[in-house]
Amino acid sequence: MTIAIGSDHAGFELKEKVKSILMKLGEGVVDFGTDGKDSVDYPDYGLRVANAVANGEANRGIAICWTGNGMTIAANKVKGIRATLCLNREMAYYARLHNNSNVLTMSQKYTDPDEVEEILKMWLETEFEGGRHERRLNKIKEAEEI
Repeated sequence: MTIAIGSDHAGFELKEKVKSILMKLGEGVVDFGTDGKDSVDYPDYGLRVANAVANGEANRGIAICWTGNGMTIAANKVKGIRATLCLNREMAYYARLHNNSNVLTMSQKYTDPDEVEEILKMWLETEFEGGRHERRLNKIKEAEEI
Protein backbone atom coordinates (compact mmCIF):
# COMPACT_ATOMS: atom_id res chain seq x y z
CA MET A 1 0.00 0.00 0.00
CA THR A 2 1.17 3.52 -0.73
CA ILE A 3 0.51 6.09 1.98
CA ALA A 4 0.69 9.85 1.34
CA ILE A 5 1.83 11.69 4.44
CA GLY A 6 2.12 15.34 5.33
CA SER A 7 2.21 17.69 8.27
CA ASP A 8 2.60 21.28 9.20
CA HIS A 9 5.41 22.49 11.47
CA ALA A 10 3.45 21.62 14.61
CA GLY A 11 3.01 18.01 13.48
CA PHE A 12 6.48 17.51 12.04
CA GLU A 13 7.89 15.38 14.88
CA LEU A 14 4.92 13.01 14.85
CA LYS A 15 5.06 12.82 11.04
CA GLU A 16 8.66 11.64 11.19
CA LYS A 17 7.72 9.00 13.79
CA VAL A 18 4.74 7.83 11.73
CA LYS A 19 6.91 7.61 8.59
CA SER A 20 9.39 5.44 10.42
CA ILE A 21 6.66 3.11 11.71
CA LEU A 22 5.05 2.83 8.27
CA MET A 23 8.36 1.90 6.67
CA LYS A 24 8.99 -0.67 9.42
CA LEU A 25 5.56 -2.15 8.63
CA GLY A 26 6.53 -2.40 4.95
CA GLU A 27 4.23 0.33 3.63
CA GLY A 28 5.23 2.64 0.80
CA VAL A 29 5.39 6.29 1.88
CA VAL A 30 5.18 9.47 -0.19
CA ASP A 31 6.12 12.46 1.99
CA PHE A 32 4.49 15.75 0.98
CA GLY A 33 6.30 17.73 3.70
CA THR A 34 6.84 19.86 5.59
CA ASP A 35 10.51 19.22 6.17
CA GLY A 36 11.06 21.03 9.44
CA LYS A 37 9.67 23.17 12.23
CA ASP A 38 9.53 26.52 10.41
CA SER A 39 5.98 27.87 10.41
CA VAL A 40 3.85 26.80 7.42
CA ASP A 41 0.14 26.72 6.61
CA TYR A 42 -1.49 23.37 7.40
CA PRO A 43 -3.99 23.46 4.48
CA ASP A 44 -1.10 23.33 1.99
CA TYR A 45 -0.02 19.95 3.33
CA GLY A 46 -3.41 18.49 4.20
CA LEU A 47 -4.69 19.27 0.71
CA ARG A 48 -1.60 17.71 -0.91
CA VAL A 49 -2.21 14.49 0.99
CA ALA A 50 -5.94 14.47 0.25
CA ASN A 51 -5.44 15.18 -3.45
CA ALA A 52 -2.89 12.38 -3.72
CA VAL A 53 -5.48 9.95 -2.35
CA ALA A 54 -8.33 11.37 -4.44
CA ASN A 55 -6.36 11.14 -7.70
CA GLY A 56 -5.04 7.62 -7.00
CA GLU A 57 -1.41 8.57 -6.42
CA ALA A 58 -1.73 6.97 -2.97
CA ASN A 59 -4.07 4.36 -1.54
CA ARG A 60 -4.53 6.25 1.72
CA GLY A 61 -3.19 9.34 3.45
CA ILE A 62 -2.10 10.59 6.84
CA ALA A 63 -2.11 14.29 7.72
CA ILE A 64 -0.78 15.62 11.02
CA CYS A 65 -0.96 18.97 12.80
CA TRP A 66 -1.00 20.20 16.41
CA THR A 67 -4.60 19.18 17.22
CA GLY A 68 -5.55 17.28 14.07
CA ASN A 69 -8.59 19.48 13.56
CA GLY A 70 -7.16 21.73 10.87
CA MET A 71 -5.94 18.82 8.79
CA THR A 72 -9.31 17.09 9.11
CA ILE A 73 -11.17 20.17 7.91
CA ALA A 74 -8.76 20.77 5.01
CA ALA A 75 -8.63 17.17 3.80
CA ASN A 76 -12.40 16.78 3.89
CA LYS A 77 -12.76 19.64 1.38
CA VAL A 78 -11.46 17.29 -1.34
CA LYS A 79 -14.14 15.29 -3.13
CA GLY A 80 -14.02 11.61 -2.20
CA ILE A 81 -12.01 12.07 0.97
CA ARG A 82 -13.20 10.71 4.28
CA ALA A 83 -10.66 12.13 6.73
CA THR A 84 -11.05 11.09 10.35
CA LEU A 85 -9.21 12.30 13.43
CA CYS A 86 -8.15 9.31 15.51
CA LEU A 87 -6.67 9.82 18.96
CA ASN A 88 -6.71 6.14 19.97
CA ARG A 89 -7.04 2.61 18.55
CA GLU A 90 -10.80 2.45 19.02
CA MET A 91 -11.34 5.63 17.01
CA ALA A 92 -9.09 4.21 14.28
CA TYR A 93 -11.05 0.94 14.28
CA TYR A 94 -14.43 2.60 13.82
CA ALA A 95 -13.07 5.15 11.36
CA ARG A 96 -12.27 2.28 9.02
CA LEU A 97 -15.07 -0.16 9.98
CA HIS A 98 -17.96 2.31 9.73
CA ASN A 99 -16.63 5.29 7.75
CA ASN A 100 -14.18 3.68 5.31
CA SER A 101 -11.71 6.40 6.24
CA ASN A 102 -9.11 6.99 3.53
CA VAL A 103 -7.23 9.78 5.30
CA LEU A 104 -6.15 9.48 8.92
CA THR A 105 -5.57 12.76 10.70
CA MET A 106 -3.50 12.82 13.84
CA SER A 107 -2.70 15.27 16.61
CA GLN A 108 0.85 15.79 17.78
CA LYS A 109 -0.47 17.43 20.96
CA TYR A 110 -3.12 14.91 21.98
CA THR A 111 -1.81 11.55 20.72
CA ASP A 112 -0.06 9.40 23.31
CA PRO A 113 3.36 8.64 21.78
CA ASP A 114 3.16 5.08 23.12
CA GLU A 115 -0.06 4.44 21.16
CA VAL A 116 0.97 5.75 17.74
CA GLU A 117 1.97 2.37 16.31
CA GLU A 118 -1.21 0.68 17.55
CA ILE A 119 -3.37 3.45 16.08
CA LEU A 120 -1.62 3.06 12.73
CA LYS A 121 -1.89 -0.73 12.71
CA MET A 122 -5.58 -0.60 13.58
CA TRP A 123 -6.32 1.96 10.86
CA LEU A 124 -4.29 0.08 8.25
CA GLU A 125 -5.61 -3.41 9.05
CA THR A 126 -9.33 -2.80 9.67
CA GLU A 127 -11.58 -3.46 6.67
CA PHE A 128 -14.72 -1.47 5.88
CA GLU A 129 -17.82 -3.33 7.06
CA GLY A 130 -20.13 -2.07 4.31
CA GLY A 131 -23.84 -2.87 4.76
CA ARG A 132 -25.77 -0.08 6.41
CA HIS A 133 -22.61 2.02 6.45
CA GLU A 134 -22.39 1.94 2.65
CA ARG A 135 -25.84 3.55 2.47
CA ARG A 136 -24.67 6.32 4.76
CA LEU A 137 -21.47 6.97 2.83
CA ASN A 138 -23.51 7.15 -0.38
CA LYS A 139 -25.45 10.04 1.14
CA ILE A 140 -22.15 11.86 1.65
CA LYS A 141 -21.16 11.15 -1.97
CA GLU A 142 -24.48 12.61 -3.11
CA ALA A 143 -23.84 15.75 -1.07
CA GLU A 144 -20.48 16.17 -2.80
CA GLU A 145 -22.30 16.43 -6.13
CA ILE A 146 -24.42 19.41 -5.07
